[in-house]
Amino acid sequence: MTFTGFLLDRLMPHLILAPIALPMLTAGLMLLLREERQRTKVTLNIVSTFLGLVIAVLLLVQAKDPGLPGSLGVYLPGNWPAPFGIVLAIDRLSAMMLVLASTVALATVLFSAARWHRAGVHFHPLFQFQLMGLAGAFLTADLFNLFVFFEIMLAASYGLLLHGSGRPRVSAGLHYIAINLAASSLFLIGVSMLYGITGTLNMADLAQSVAGVAPADRGLLHAAAAVLAVAFLIKAAVWPLNFWLVPAYSAATAPVGALFALMTKVGVYSVLRLWTLLFGPEAGDSAQFGSQWLIGGGMLTMAFGAIGMLGSQRLGHLAGFAAILSSGTLLAATGFGQTLLTAGLLYYLLSSTLAVSALFLLADLIDRWRNDGSNLAPYEQTDDAPFLSADLVPTEGMNLDDQEEALIGEVIPAAAAFLGLAFMACTLVIAGLPPLPGFVGKVAMVHALLNPLGLGASAGFHLGAAGWMLVALLVGSGLLALLALTRAGIRHFWAAHDRTSPKLLVLEGLPIALLLVASAALVWQAGAVMRYTQATADALHAPSTYVRAVMTTTPVPNPPHADAPAPQGTTPP
Repeated sequence: MTFTGFLLDRLMPHLILAPIALPMLTAGLMLLLREERQRTKVTLNIVSTFLGLVIAVLLLVQAKDPGLPGSLGVYLPGNWPAPFGIVLAIDRLSAMMLVLASTVALATVLFSAARWHRAGVHFHPLFQFQLMGLAGAFLTADLFNLFVFFEIMLAASYGLLLHGSGRPRVSAGLHYIAINLAASSLFLIGVSMLYGITGTLNMADLAQSVAGVAPADRGLLHAAAAVLAVAFLIKAAVWPLNFWLVPAYSAATAPVGALFALMTKVGVYSVLRLWTLLFGPEAGDSAQFGSQWLIGGGMLTMAFGAIGMLGSQRLGHLAGFAAILSSGTLLAATGFGQTLLTAGLLYYLLSSTLAVSALFLLADLIDRWRNDGSNLAPYEQTDDAPFLSADLVPTEGMNLDDQEEALIGEVIPAAAAFLGLAFMACTLVIAGLPPLPGFVGKVAMVHALLNPLGLGASAGFHLGAAGWMLVALLVGSGLLALLALTRAGIRHFWAAHDRTSPKLLVLEGLPIALLLVASAALVWQAGAVMRYTQATADALHAPSTYVRAVMTTTPVPNPPHADAPAPQGTTPP
């Protein structure tokens, strides 16, 4: 074995700590640097975030094939067995979420390096602490540690939301902080109730304990789960608990808004992880508890998000409502508890998150172009087609060619063309139109609803009112999103006539291109991605493997001391 192979073999089992330790150490190092050293900080931020993406991909490869030597699965940081010590677990779902979070984070930190990171102090340490909280939430296998990482993530998000100051951000930030403090209180109450009933907070141990809860305590168990679910659903922006999201996300700076598109997915991830673990088929009388609430709340959230998009004028608000629409779709599909449907929603989660993050970044560039280079210019609807009269007929003597015919268009600058094409791609993904991955994800979910047992094996299966309603909402919400985004595109691109060419820096265009290329890669490798999400869904709905892996992992024995006496019957080396 080469030295490199030996080193990798020794380090790979500990790599699961890196997504948490790397941003923590990077943030600590940047706090030691003076605020004037912005160039050093932005370099550290970009390098650390890129390394985080590389590590996430390595973890994804290991989680995809757990039979490899030195494969990752369960890690005991304190070397105490579950459920007595802290446990970190990597599986297909957590690895997928890490890669998604790292991809969005790399795009947003590159975008912020162009200008926004200088709008306030401590942007880079807060950004890294945010990544630490996200990674910890995806990797932890313990409810209390999930709460700790949630608080790290939220504490960093408070500072990031206020980055850049200004009255709109302070006003939205106060509401954001208040609602998240309330959600954290509910989180603690739910966790305390679950611990009082089961005597454990380890997720795998909880999954084993739920079926054995005494009948007299079953109602209290459901109440504890409901309180905990409300905390997660607030973070997942379920209706009517999502009134805070659009004002907060649209008031934040563009890179922060794009990063916050991941925050709702953390709530969805928590619901999906815990609901399949605690209330799966093996939960006895508690099996499928809360499924109807998830379906109903998700559908109402879908309708709210689609109508909100249709009623929005600002691009930032459109992006915020698009995040709500995506979250509602995921929650509603989760509630059905079908393996094929879960695979489709995981694919849709990837595509919608990338598109919404890209839309937040695009909104900043388009608004700056609209407002002649100012991000804070008043937003007024003054754009009209210059060559049309009030009756929508060509105006005489204006914009005519040599034959006195009205011109249809003019040469589009490269920067404007990039913005327009990127906006069109986001529109196609969010609305669920071909050929981009939003269409593939929605078709996969509709196919799963109509053929839950597989194509050709679901004869005689009745979809039910809830299933048909979800199919209608998947189609209808896409139509409303298409109308809203098309109208915004016409206003910002087609009706614009007297603006100068947009000034687009490479560091601003590259992150958007990165997100859209990643989205296009989901279509290019749709078969491989769908196989991955299907395997992930199979594992989620059969949690015995996860439970057994966590509960049977043994601590690493202490190495013998060199001066310790050799056991009898052996020869000292």
